[in-house]
Amino acid sequence: MKLGTRTLVAGLMMVAGVAIAAEATDPTVKARQELMDTIAMNTGVLGKMAGGENPFDAAAAEGAKAAIATAAAEIAAKFEPQATDPKTTAKEDIWANWDDFVKKADALKAAAEGMDATTLEGVQAGMGGIGGSCKDCHTSYRIPS
Repeated sequence: MKLGTRTLVAGLMMVAGVAIAAEATDPTVKARQELMDTIAMNTGVLGKMAGGENPFDAAAAEGAKAAIATAAAEIAAKFEPQATDPKTTAKEDIWANWDDFVKKADALKAAAEGMDATTLEGVQAGMGGIGGSCKDCHTSYRIPS
């Protein structure tokens, strides 16, 4: 695997660990965090396969890919109600730039749907799109932790 892919996989796995760490008490924010945890967990499944940490499993890869696409399709609905919580990492810029935020969520969905999960090479190639979409949105709309 290329060094860039390894770096991306390692970065995504770190983000996945951070995402699961802070839990909100506001039910709207908590639902968002649970959605992001689903994306992080399934990105970790794919990332560990892509990085060689876990053996390739086409069924597990397809399941993770589908879970990411399904969760990404729910992002706008989960974030539409503007809510705050001391544990949130969502920037208020989300609601000021709503169309861009939704566009970024749609890009994640498209990247997940476009991944070929039938081969290790397909998963490795698809991780760039998934990771890039996550990074693009988090750079703009997530408070660094």
